[in-house]
Amino acid sequence: AEQLGTGYQVSTWVEKTAYQNADGVIAVSRAMRDDVQDLYGLAPGKVRVIYNGIDVATYKPTVDPEVLRHHHIDPERPYVLFVGRITHQKGIMHLLNAIPAFRDGIQVVLCAADPDTPAIAAEMSEKLTALRSQAGQRIIWISTFVPPEEIIPLYTHAALFICPSIYEPFGIINLEAMACGTPVVASAVGGIKEVVLPGETGLLVPLEEKCPGDHQARPARKFAKDLAAAVNHLLDHPEARHEMGIKARQRVLDEFSWTAIARQTLKFYRNVRQAVRNH
Repeated sequence: AEQLGTGYQVSTWVEKTAYQNADGVIAVSRAMRDDVQDLYGLAPGKVRVIYNGIDVATYKPTVDPEVLRHHHIDPERPYVLFVGRITHQKGIMHLLNAIPAFRDGIQVVLCAADPDTPAIAAEMSEKLTALRSQAGQRIIWISTFVPPEEIIPLYTHAALFICPSIYEPFGIINLEAMACGTPVVASAVGGIKEVVLPGETGLLVPLEEKCPGDHQARPARKFAKDLAAAVNHLLDHPEARHEMGIKARQRVLDEFSWTAIARQTLKFYRNVRQAVRNH
């Protein structure tokens, strides 16, 4: 609703109409399947979970220090990478709140563009100005679209990728980072929990904890604190990071290549067609 305004009501009606009239529905994650069933009352047999895929021939480890220098990133110093729109859904403000607790000397690269509203754009700019004056980290904000030929080396060279989303049906950006051999620190929400294997391809951070009688602000502060702790843990253990990066790439090859996804999709279409004929 924050992104679309009153258009959200139109999109919700369109979604509901499409879901309820479709012969079959593909959900990109189990979390998304549960959401559409809860929201629109779909029969379980109507929905099939088929994950998003990725072009593993394009998204692969690609070393190119010149891309880093072009964006004023020091190739000799580790950096944490964020890629996403400037929106509350992507958790960008939680990340900014976590940065002061990151290890001193680390670079933080924010590929963040397309703010939802002028207000959130101003909020981010103000927060960055304050952070740059007090934090012990170098913060690089790339505020324009970064094409694949540049984003892939940025994924590859990153010490780790961070995804602090508060809602994510799937989170394909995590796949992109993993395909480039980079471990992920992400919020444990939605489809992210089905992509990132904690302790193997990265770390997951709970978004909320129940704090009876507490103010709403405390879970947000705790999430930022826990994000920083997960980031620092991986920064302090480069060998573990390296192993996670290898496993991350292999997981994408095994589970998320377009070849595997296409086979599952074709099979589902055939099943749906047969079911329609039978009726």
